[in-house]
Amino acid sequence: MQDETFDIEKILKRSKMGVELEGINTVAIIGAGIMGQGIAQTIASSGFEAMLVERDEETLRLAQESLSDSIDREIKRWAMTASEKKAIMSRIKWATDIKDVADFDLIIEAVDEDFDLKVSIFKKLDAIASPHTIFVSNTSTLSLTKIAESTKRSDKIIGMHFLQPVPKIPLVELVKGLETSNETVKAIKIFAKKIGKTAIEVYEYPGFVTTRAIVPLLNEAMYILLEGIAEAKDIDTAMKLGYNFPNGPLEMADSMGLDEVLAWMDTLWKTLGEPRYRACPILRKLVREKKLGRKTGEGFYRYDSDGKILN
Repeated sequence: MQDETFDIEKILKRSKMGVELEGINTVAIIGAGIMGQGIAQTIASSGFEAMLVERDEETLRLAQESLSDSIDREIKRWAMTASEKKAIMSRIKWATDIKDVADFDLIIEAVDEDFDLKVSIFKKLDAIASPHTIFVSNTSTLSLTKIAESTKRSDKIIGMHFLQPVPKIPLVELVKGLETSNETVKAIKIFAKKIGKTAIEVYEYPGFVTTRAIVPLLNEAMYILLEGIAEAKDIDTAMKLGYNFPNGPLEMADSMGLDEVLAWMDTLWKTLGEPRYRACPILRKLVREKKLGRKTGEGFYRYDSDGKILN
């Protein structure tokens, strides 16, 4: 009898408060690009069931291959085993219909840094998702409060800014919008800890902490290259050996995706109007030429099929 009462109380609590009291068990990720793949891998590695959603079958197939190849490279470096890969891939489901995420506890949006695109996705999700579902945006520069205005659940919308490569970087920025509830913050903090991330709370402001701090460094390194002061390899070597950076700024930009870096700079330049955020012309040139860094095989460096820099 006691067990039956306990179960009823759980049901009542869930209906009133949602996942804040019951915890997050199912997670969907909208957008299966490099960032979405990294988030899915991290979540699945922590024992959660995840679903990755993309717009069409071909894009989804390429994402599956990309994630599989990425993990295979980790296996070659003895950083992961084949059995671990099998377990991770078995926990990730793949879909092209956004309606498949309707009953998930947590939905993470990880599409391009485009305000209108994110708003359109959140509107669709708001119409189909369960009332208890928390929505997360992986935005690095955009306003969570404005994105939340497109929904009827502003209290359940929060930012989780993951850094690349997601499975290896132990940090995530939690961005609270004006109406994000304390219960939502608490639930996401617990979730972040469960997937092995240290969460820092930041105020909603363009660039938050990590993007705002790193962009001027990346930009200045690009200007040093543009002005012919040193070659890319030497600039990166100077920063790695001189300041104990694990990766130089130009290699870092390549790994982030030069199109993403340019989007960050343009948003910060537009919203803050400070010259240090005005993108270096060499970055715009590379993006125009579709040389987006490691993901396309060429950026400031050229890369082999395993993502290693070619000498």
